[in-house]
Amino acid sequence: MMHRIKFVLTFFLAGSALAQPSFDLAQLENMAMESSRAVLAARDGLAAARAAVDSAAAFPNPEIEYLSGSARARGAAGNDGSARTATLTQPLDLPWQRVPRVAAAEAAAGASSATLRAFEADFLARLRIRYFEVLRRQAELKNSLEDKELMESVRSRIEMRVKVGEAPRFELIKADAETLNAQKVAQAAAFRVEQARSLLRQAVGQSLPADFAVEGSLGNGRDVPPLEQLRTQMVSNNPEIERARAELVRAERQLELERNRRWPSVALKASRDEDPDIRISTVGVVLSVPLWDRRRGPIGEAAAQLSRARNELAEQDFSLGQTLEVAFQQYEIAQAQVTALESGIVRQAESALKVAESAYRFGERGFLEVLDAQRVYRAARAELINARFELAAAWVDIERLRVAPGNRKL
Repeated sequence: MMHRIKFVLTFFLAGSALAQPSFDLAQLENMAMESSRAVLAARDGLAAARAAVDSAAAFPNPEIEYLSGSARARGAAGNDGSARTATLTQPLDLPWQRVPRVAAAEAAAGASSATLRAFEADFLARLRIRYFEVLRRQAELKNSLEDKELMESVRSRIEMRVKVGEAPRFELIKADAETLNAQKVAQAAAFRVEQARSLLRQAVGQSLPADFAVEGSLGNGRDVPPLEQLRTQMVSNNPEIERARAELVRAERQLELERNRRWPSVALKASRDEDPDIRISTVGVVLSVPLWDRRRGPIGEAAAQLSRARNELAEQDFSLGQTLEVAFQQYEIAQAQVTALESGIVRQAESALKVAESAYRFGERGFLEVLDAQRVYRAARAELINARFELAAAWVDIERLRVAPGNRKL
């Protein structure tokens, strides 16, 4: 691990990607969607649901019964010999049962398709967050290395001034402490970069090489439509709402099916009996009479499932609408923070640091004032990185909720 940390530090200090393969967000998404075992398993679930539709649409198989034995005459006029019986029974798939059964299976397949889309949307959201986390940690490492180089440069100047007697030794001791702290912060930032990279590779899968680089920046603009347009897109495209609607349709068809199963079922039956003296052929109908079992339990269960599906659909509409509104508000807050930090606070802190450093060189300010200015500038840059990350995270949450066509592109 220490070897990798040193490599990360060398990478940023050299400012070169060496021979590392580089990937942007779209490439990482495509790679993950094609190779992730979790996504492939979810797609297998959809294939199983579609196969269930074929099972529901299949006609019942005929039943063939054959019996063979011997016949003994009980009187003198009878003849002994062999006896055989062959029976063919074909259950009829009645339309009032077949239609709702197939419709329920098709609705279940639609719910599985929506579940897959929801899983993929959540999967991409997690991947995007980890991608932005890598960019965030890399930006923190870059700033910490700049702070480290700046502090080492200031320490060198202080050491020269202490040697010639222009500054007290206390300033050198303080500079040494600040330099060690800056080195510690840079090393911790390198560890966090490696941790974020490992989490990103875990999300993408083994197809992503161990040594890789990411392209992109937290500062890239990611605009979102107005809130009303987002609501319309969410209601039309969100897979969670789509799944709840499909479950409602399935519950309606299942209730219809259970009610229709109270009607008698019918099967055609043909038989042929042979014995030594006579051959009998018969054709008839087998009718099951629902005398004792009126299917009150299955009908009650289906009715309860229908009520549950209606309540879940209403809850999804309200809950996701509130979640979208919160995410949009978070996006606006983060955007306002980024604008304020980029346009004024960071620049002012940087200007204050430059003024303090110049004044210190000319002996007009003390070293402690330079340290204070450095801390303010460092805090402003860290706040800017966090605000940009929060803005990107809010964008990810909005994209997960609306699931608009082409939302995998930045």
